[in-house]
This record gives sequence, C-alpha cells and structure tokens, in this order.
Amino acid sequence: MRVLLKLELDCTPDAAWRAIRSPAVLREVVAPWLDFDSLEPEGLPTVWPEGRHRVRALAFRRYAAGEEVVDVSYPGGLPSGVRMLRDGGGALTGPLAVFDSWDHRMAVSALPGGRTLYRDQLRATAGALDVLAWYPTW
Repeated sequence: MRVLLKLELDCTPDAAWRAIRSPAVLREVVAPWLDFDSLEPEGLPTVWPEGRHRVRALAFRRYAAGEEVVDVSYPGGLPSGVRMLRDGGGALTGPLAVFDSWDHRMAVSALPGGRTLYRDQLRATAGALDVLAWYPTW
C-alpha cells in the first residue's frame, strides 16, 4: 500500500521542519484517535533524534493498543534544500501490528514567498488488509 500527500504550507521550511521532528506535533496529528506514550526511561524527546524509540499506542488517548518502535533517520543525498525524516519502525503488538512493513517519509523544501512544499509518503504492507488499512492511514 502506498499513501501520498503533497501540500503547500503557509509557513517557512524551518517551521515545518521543527514540526515534523517533534513528538508533541505527532501526538497532536493523530489525536483524538491515537496517542503515544514513551516506553523509554527518559520519556519522549523534544526533537526526534536518530535511532529507535519504543512507544505505547493508546486508542482514543486512553486505552493501550500495543507497542511500537519509531525508528528515525534523516536520509542524506537529497537535492539541495530538501530535508527528510524517515520512520522505518512499526508496531510490535496490537492492531497496528497487522502491517508487515512500514516506511514513512516526510520531506520539506522551500517555495517562493516563504512557503513550504510538504511531501508525505507511507509505504506499508498489511497483506489482504491493505484495502481496509489505506483510508485510516491516509
């Protein structure tokens, strides 16, 4: 399954980049259907550093819905002015573990007038459930 999103944002690329790298913004984006609680001793970071981060998914911000790994990297070799965050993690337990693979990439680049081009691509495989999983992940 492949889900694509391409938007022009009324903010600077720096502002969009800060948002993409923020666990707090992730929590806002998935609310009210989901939330994430850190399983790491130091809790959620302010900015995602590269590496694996264990989290608990909470359905409706309240009910345990499995464990996940957010596996953050910042790919290099991109065109000038493009910044990207990649999450290659995925669910270990719970309903979201239906996905066999998870490759989520978010990129920002400058547009004229201080605006930002935001691109979001999710490649995930849920086998026969791909058709059912597409809409909620989009």
